[in-house]
Amino acid sequence: MNIRIVTADRVPWEDLDAVFGPGNPHGSNWASNNCRCQRFKVPGWMWRDSTLAERLAAQRAQARGGSGLVAYVDDEPAGWVAVEPRVAYPKLLTTRAPWTGRNEDRHDPDVWAVTCFVVRKGYRGRGLTYRLAEAAAEHARACGAKAVEGYSMLTRPGKVITWGELHVGAKQVFEEAGFREVHQPSARRVVMRKDF
Repeated sequence: MNIRIVTADRVPWEDLDAVFGPGNPHGSNWASNNCRCQRFKVPGWMWRDSTLAERLAAQRAQARGGSGLVAYVDDEPAGWVAVEPRVAYPKLLTTRAPWTGRNEDRHDPDVWAVTCFVVRKGYRGRGLTYRLAEAAAEHARACGAKAVEGYSMLTRPGKVITWGELHVGAKQVFEEAGFREVHQPSARRVVMRKDF
Protein backbone atom coordinates (compact mmCIF):
# COMPACT_ATOMS: atom_id res chain seq x y z
CA MET A 1 0.00 0.00 0.00
CA ASN A 2 1.56 3.27 -1.16
CA ILE A 3 0.53 6.12 1.18
CA ARG A 4 1.28 9.77 0.74
CA ILE A 5 -0.06 12.57 2.93
CA VAL A 6 -0.16 16.18 1.77
CA THR A 7 -1.56 19.47 3.01
CA ALA A 8 -5.11 20.12 1.90
CA ASP A 9 -4.15 23.24 -0.05
CA ARG A 10 -2.25 21.02 -2.49
CA VAL A 11 -5.17 18.80 -3.48
CA PRO A 12 -8.22 19.38 -5.66
CA TRP A 13 -11.42 20.02 -3.74
CA GLU A 14 -12.96 16.98 -5.43
CA ASP A 15 -10.38 14.74 -3.73
CA LEU A 16 -11.13 16.09 -0.28
CA ASP A 17 -14.85 15.88 -0.98
CA ALA A 18 -14.41 12.22 -2.00
CA VAL A 19 -12.93 11.39 1.41
CA PHE A 20 -16.06 12.67 3.12
CA GLY A 21 -18.23 10.99 0.55
CA PRO A 22 -21.93 11.11 -0.05
CA GLY A 23 -23.81 10.63 3.16
CA ASN A 24 -27.13 9.18 4.11
CA PRO A 25 -28.72 9.07 7.57
CA HIS A 26 -27.93 5.37 7.98
CA GLY A 27 -24.52 5.26 6.32
CA SER A 28 -21.07 5.46 7.88
CA ASN A 29 -20.22 8.73 6.14
CA TRP A 30 -23.35 10.61 7.17
CA ALA A 31 -21.85 12.39 10.19
CA SER A 32 -18.58 13.36 8.50
CA ASN A 33 -20.30 14.48 5.32
CA ASN A 34 -22.61 16.74 7.28
CA CYS A 35 -20.21 18.05 9.91
CA ARG A 36 -17.23 18.59 7.60
CA CYS A 37 -14.96 18.88 10.65
CA GLN A 38 -16.59 22.12 11.70
CA ARG A 39 -17.83 20.89 15.10
CA PHE A 40 -15.43 23.10 17.06
CA LYS A 41 -15.69 26.03 14.64
CA VAL A 42 -19.34 26.85 14.07
CA PRO A 43 -21.25 29.00 16.55
CA GLY A 44 -24.00 27.30 18.48
CA TRP A 45 -24.79 23.68 17.75
CA MET A 46 -23.72 22.72 14.21
CA TRP A 47 -26.97 21.28 12.91
CA ARG A 48 -29.23 24.03 14.19
CA ASP A 49 -27.14 27.14 13.74
CA SER A 50 -25.35 26.52 10.45
CA THR A 51 -26.22 25.01 7.12
CA LEU A 52 -24.36 22.33 5.19
CA ALA A 53 -23.52 24.96 2.57
CA GLU A 54 -21.92 27.13 5.28
CA ARG A 55 -19.94 24.19 6.65
CA LEU A 56 -18.77 23.22 3.16
CA ALA A 57 -17.63 26.80 2.53
CA ALA A 58 -15.81 26.85 5.86
CA GLN A 59 -14.06 23.56 5.10
CA ARG A 60 -13.03 24.83 1.67
CA ALA A 61 -11.49 27.91 3.30
CA GLN A 62 -9.79 25.72 5.90
CA ALA A 63 -8.36 23.48 3.17
CA ARG A 64 -7.19 26.43 1.05
CA GLY A 65 -5.29 27.66 4.10
CA GLY A 66 -3.49 24.33 4.39
CA SER A 67 -5.08 23.56 7.75
CA GLY A 68 -5.64 19.88 7.28
CA LEU A 69 -4.00 16.92 5.61
CA VAL A 70 -5.26 14.52 2.98
CA ALA A 71 -4.00 10.94 2.73
CA TYR A 72 -3.78 9.12 -0.58
CA VAL A 73 -3.57 5.36 -0.87
CA ASP A 74 -2.24 4.30 -4.26
CA ASP A 75 -3.15 7.77 -5.57
CA GLU A 76 -6.78 7.55 -4.37
CA PRO A 77 -7.97 10.10 -1.77
CA ALA A 78 -8.57 8.02 1.36
CA GLY A 79 -8.29 10.05 4.56
CA TRP A 80 -8.28 13.44 6.24
CA VAL A 81 -7.10 14.92 9.51
CA ALA A 82 -8.00 18.40 10.76
CA VAL A 83 -4.99 20.10 12.35
CA GLU A 84 -4.34 23.79 12.92
CA PRO A 85 -3.71 26.24 15.75
CA ARG A 86 -5.98 25.54 18.70
CA VAL A 87 -7.27 29.13 18.63
CA ALA A 88 -8.90 28.36 15.25
CA TYR A 89 -11.46 26.25 17.14
CA PRO A 90 -13.59 28.70 19.16
CA LYS A 91 -15.91 26.02 20.55
CA LEU A 92 -12.96 23.93 21.69
CA LEU A 93 -11.73 26.89 23.73
CA THR A 94 -15.06 27.17 25.53
CA THR A 95 -15.90 23.47 25.90
CA ARG A 96 -15.58 22.53 29.55
CA ALA A 97 -14.20 19.00 29.24
CA PRO A 98 -10.69 19.67 27.88
CA TRP A 99 -10.03 22.37 30.47
CA THR A 100 -11.41 21.06 33.74
CA GLY A 101 -8.45 20.73 36.09
CA ARG A 102 -5.97 22.30 33.67
CA ASN A 103 -4.23 25.59 34.28
CA GLU A 104 -3.07 26.65 30.84
CA ASP A 105 -3.53 29.58 28.49
CA ARG A 106 -6.08 28.08 26.14
CA HIS A 107 -5.60 31.04 23.76
CA ASP A 108 -1.90 30.27 23.15
CA PRO A 109 -1.56 30.43 19.33
CA ASP A 110 1.53 28.21 19.41
CA VAL A 111 -0.42 25.16 20.55
CA TRP A 112 -2.10 23.28 17.72
CA ALA A 113 -5.00 20.84 17.84
CA VAL A 114 -5.94 17.65 16.02
CA THR A 115 -9.72 17.58 16.12
CA CYS A 116 -10.99 15.18 13.50
CA PHE A 117 -10.08 12.10 11.49
CA VAL A 118 -12.05 10.78 8.53
CA VAL A 119 -11.12 7.63 6.63
CA ARG A 120 -13.06 6.87 3.49
CA LYS A 121 -15.12 3.73 3.34
CA GLY A 122 -13.06 0.99 1.70
CA TYR A 123 -9.81 2.21 3.30
CA ARG A 124 -10.61 1.60 6.96
CA GLY A 125 -8.81 -0.98 9.06
CA ARG A 126 -5.45 -0.37 7.37
CA GLY A 127 -3.85 1.85 10.01
CA LEU A 128 -4.38 5.05 8.06
CA THR A 129 -5.49 6.99 11.15
CA TYR A 130 -2.14 6.21 12.78
CA ARG A 131 -0.28 7.61 9.77
CA LEU A 132 -2.50 10.70 9.75
CA ALA A 133 -1.80 11.36 13.45
CA GLU A 134 1.96 11.15 12.85
CA ALA A 135 1.70 13.46 9.84
CA ALA A 136 -0.48 15.93 11.76
CA ALA A 137 2.11 16.20 14.53
CA GLU A 138 4.92 16.68 12.00
CA HIS A 139 2.88 19.30 10.12
CA ALA A 140 2.24 21.25 13.33
CA ARG A 141 5.93 21.11 14.25
CA ALA A 142 7.00 22.20 10.76
CA CYS A 143 4.61 25.16 11.00
CA GLY A 144 6.23 26.35 14.22
CA ALA A 145 3.91 24.90 16.85
CA LYS A 146 5.43 24.43 20.29
CA ALA A 147 2.94 21.63 21.00
CA VAL A 148 -0.02 19.80 19.48
CA GLU A 149 -2.97 18.28 21.29
CA GLY A 150 -5.64 15.70 20.54
CA TYR A 151 -8.91 15.15 22.41
CA SER A 152 -9.17 11.42 22.07
CA MET A 153 -11.67 8.73 22.91
CA LEU A 154 -10.67 6.06 25.38
CA THR A 155 -11.71 2.72 23.90
CA ARG A 156 -12.24 -0.36 26.02
CA PRO A 157 -12.19 -3.99 24.84
CA GLY A 158 -15.69 -5.33 24.41
CA LYS A 159 -17.33 -1.90 24.67
CA VAL A 160 -19.18 -0.63 21.62
CA ILE A 161 -18.49 2.92 20.48
CA THR A 162 -21.34 4.64 18.71
CA TRP A 163 -20.45 5.31 15.07
CA GLY A 164 -19.14 8.78 14.52
CA GLU A 165 -17.83 9.24 18.06
CA LEU A 166 -14.35 8.08 17.20
CA HIS A 167 -13.78 10.98 14.78
CA VAL A 168 -11.56 12.54 17.47
CA GLY A 169 -9.23 9.53 17.36
CA ALA A 170 -8.54 6.77 19.85
CA LYS A 171 -6.01 7.26 22.63
CA GLN A 172 -3.74 4.56 21.20
CA VAL A 173 -3.55 6.38 17.86
CA PHE A 174 -2.03 9.40 19.60
CA GLU A 175 0.22 7.25 21.81
CA GLU A 176 1.70 5.59 18.72
CA ALA A 177 2.41 9.06 17.29
CA GLY A 178 4.37 10.06 20.41
CA PHE A 179 1.68 12.00 22.27
CA ARG A 180 1.37 11.63 26.06
CA GLU A 181 -1.69 11.82 28.23
CA VAL A 182 -1.97 15.16 30.05
CA HIS A 183 -5.54 15.05 31.30
CA GLN A 184 -8.56 12.75 31.50
CA PRO A 185 -11.59 15.01 31.93
CA SER A 186 -14.10 12.16 31.80
CA ALA A 187 -14.29 8.39 31.78
CA ARG A 188 -14.17 8.35 27.97
CA ARG A 189 -12.12 11.41 26.95
CA VAL A 190 -8.37 11.84 27.20
CA VAL A 191 -6.36 14.92 26.27
CA MET A 192 -3.17 13.83 24.54
CA ARG A 193 -0.27 16.19 23.85
CA LYS A 194 3.07 16.25 22.07
CA ASP A 195 5.53 19.00 22.97
CA PHE A 196 8.26 19.98 20.54
